[in-house]
Amino acid sequence: MSAKPRVIVLGGTGFIGKQFVQYLVDNNLVSKVRVADKVLPSFAAMTKHQEEMFNGPIVDFRQTPLTQAAKVDALFDDPEGKYDFVFNLAGETKYSQTEAVYKENVIDVATKCATAAAKHGVKRFIEVSTAQVYDGDKAKKAYTEDAKPEPWTALATAKLASEKALLAIPNANVIILRPAIVYGPGDLSGITPRIICGAVYKHLNEEMEFLWDKDMRINTVHIQDVVRALWHLTTNGTVGQIYNLCDKNDTTQGSVNELLTSIFGIKISCLGSIKTNLAKGAFGVKHLAEVANDKHLTPWSELCKSKSITNTILSPYLDEEILYHNSMFVDGTKIESTGFTYNVPKMTKESLVAVMKHFQDLGYFPK
Repeated sequence: MSAKPRVIVLGGTGFIGKQFVQYLVDNNLVSKVRVADKVLPSFAAMTKHQEEMFNGPIVDFRQTPLTQAAKVDALFDDPEGKYDFVFNLAGETKYSQTEAVYKENVIDVATKCATAAAKHGVKRFIEVSTAQVYDGDKAKKAYTEDAKPEPWTALATAKLASEKALLAIPNANVIILRPAIVYGPGDLSGITPRIICGAVYKHLNEEMEFLWDKDMRINTVHIQDVVRALWHLTTNGTVGQIYNLCDKNDTTQGSVNELLTSIFGIKISCLGSIKTNLAKGAFGVKHLAEVANDKHLTPWSELCKSKSITNTILSPYLDEEILYHNSMFVDGTKIESTGFTYNVPKMTKESLVAVMKHFQDLGYFPK
């Protein structure tokens, strides 16, 4: 019998999930990956290589409603043997949902899965949370893991509740990972909407303006380092601990704008805090979001159609919740004390072009 670990990846057809499964298979790290997700692989915007992996001998996909405890418990039943590690990448990811939606699809999913993992003797249960649990409006220095949590989105509030619930489950062997904004090939909601806006303003031949100022931090971490960190924590780090994940780039609105300017050759500026606050006071953030989305959505649709793209999963849509003055300022050094290193410490023009190329190859982004 193989000595390689057997793992369960919850939410394995999502952005991080499918990249993580690919990392495990490509590096020959496991003997079996059982993937549980409500989204079928055929509807998950996978590359050809990823599709082949999900149809290969290592990956066992199960379309499973993770809100049902009995279905979750059944995931661990396998005549081939026990599972060693569970990675929770599942749950609702959309902003501005109701408290009931987040409770059922974030908190309840996490606790049901961790409870089942404890029952079946899993060695480690690695929960992917978010660095949005730190106050984004008062950040004077990068938040470390011992900072008092003050989540600034409803989703982050649910994630924090999940963290507390999981750490209280006996024998669940939980480790919490709090990534900054995750970007890279396959990202839909991190940095990609800004790239899409860059393409829109190139199409319009207009200057692009962002709310707030260029120094507002939007710290990041590349998907390559996220999947590496997930696996690293199976044999490193300490059960019951929380680890931030953030690169060395100290990403700001201004640094991302410089990269987008170099890619699209457009002028990009920021309104600044004074003008933004005046506009927010006069119209409200909800109205500002509506204006921005009206400005971007139609030209994006026209741009796609002009390049014969009739169906795309990409959108420049910006939710009201993420337009408030909330920075992402995170200290990601604690995990380095466990032996982890960041392979993509800096965001580059090439790393953003790679995001576009990924979606161009799938037929979702204009060439």
